[in-house]
Amino acid sequence: MGNRRHMSPAERAKQFMPFDALKGFREALREKEKIIVPKVELSDYAKSILDEKLHQVQKNDMITVIYFEQGVYLKVTGLVSRLDTTSRTIKIVNTKISFDDIYDIQGRIQWLE
Repeated sequence: MGNRRHMSPAERAKQFMPFDALKGFREALREKEKIIVPKVELSDYAKSILDEKLHQVQKNDMITVIYFEQGVYLKVTGLVSRLDTTSRTIKIVNTKISFDDIYDIQGRIQWLE
């Protein structure tokens, strides 16, 4: 019994960790599940409504933005950390979104009350 070396708790824990023989396979399946869609072209009326909403948004507002990115529509909810009218971008926490990719904005700001 003198040949067995002493394992640290971290080394010992490794032998009980789950083994993923198909590493990356589950992520690849999730990517396949995405349905790629074309970007919706907003009507002039929808653009004017969206523009009004954007003019009401202020830093630290809690909002939800639905936006188009790489063939899918995504939804992010959080505090507005930056609103840059020069570069036409809005940042929700760490997600930077171009005004041109926004489909809708929802939240508790003046135009909804």
